[in-house]
Amino acid sequence: MESLIGILPYIQIALSIMLIVTILLQQTGSGLGGAFGADNFSSGFHTRRGLERTLFYTTIVLGVLFALTALVNLLIVA
Repeated sequence: MESLIGILPYIQIALSIMLIVTILLQQTGSGLGGAFGADNFSSGFHTRRGLERTLFYTTIVLGVLFALTALVNLLIVA
């Protein structure tokens, strides 16, 4: 149990860095005008293919893993 407490922060740091990178690598479908209320509905609906789809699912997996490690860390420390 002590080894898990010692290594868990490093796992969370690595997961957070990978999560940030995958989020920043994703392309957004809408431009800046969509943030200010412009009518840009068609750009939000498209099918993800290839690398974009893999990156999307990788982001979801990394987010879930990060949340689980944070929960484990909370349960162990408390």
